[in-house]
Amino acid sequence: MLETIDLRSRVAVYQQIENHLQFAIASGELKDGERLPSVRVMSEKLDVNPNTVAKAYRDLEVMGLLFTRRGLGVFVGDGASAKCKVDCTTKIISRFHEVVAEAEAAGMNKQKLTKTLNASFGLNVNPYSETPKSVLAIAKEK
Repeated sequence: MLETIDLRSRVAVYQQIENHLQFAIASGELKDGERLPSVRVMSEKLDVNPNTVAKAYRDLEVMGLLFTRRGLGVFVGDGASAKCKVDCTTKIISRFHEVVAEAEAAGMNKQKLTKTLNASFGLNVNPYSETPKSVLAIAKEK
């Protein structure tokens, strides 16, 4: 599950936590009904303020993805997996469409875009980390 966040990212820390948890739910890494680490444990693991983790948990609870049982902890809600799969896929496809449109507008051809996709796929990197140099090198190719 969530191991690190990127403090240099333009994406707020609480948003990174929310997104990573949604990705974990969508991928099946976290299952409906599964208990999440406590706010204190998660904040220590990520080396962030407990209020940041609490905000992410609260936001996800408002979205209907998590629920809290007083004295027991925070859990993945029923149906969260299906909702996250649809929401994450929709968000990613929308962003991908935007990137493709920008690439076309900038004159990038389909082969270079496909090569970039293939070079990026399977790297298993944090979505908020810097782009690997091996992927950036494609920009200099003719």
